[in-house]
Amino acid sequence: MIVTTKYRVKFFDTDTFGIVHHSNYIRWFETGRVEFLRELGIDLNEMMSDGILFPIVDIGAKFHAPAKFDDVLEIVTTAEALTKAKMKFNYVIRKCGEEKILAEGTSTNVFTNDGKICRLPDKYFSKIVKGLE
Repeated sequence: MIVTTKYRVKFFDTDTFGIVHHSNYIRWFETGRVEFLRELGIDLNEMMSDGILFPIVDIGAKFHAPAKFDDVLEIVTTAEALTKAKMKFNYVIRKCGEEKILAEGTSTNVFTNDGKICRLPDKYFSKIVKGLE
């Protein structure tokens, strides 16, 4: 499954040179990940109410070209691994309608309950399985 999320670069996303600050790409990866799970019908608030948290244990980004104020971007999110213990996502960020990749990255989350890694209950896992199709 591929989920594409649009985002218009805000002035506050940029540095004094008018270029998007690198830290924003990590935030946009999260935006893509949340939208991916939302498309699967997973409510993160419900998961957290059930005591399941999903901290990031690994994240990385590679930057190819800068984004600038007012660019409309596509955050393309795909799942590499979705198991009962972890989620690993891949991201590509580009300007809408263009093929040139501005940044790409990965993130890995684990599922925890009371601070310990846990297995995701079937009520969530059955939805997550669809994300690998």
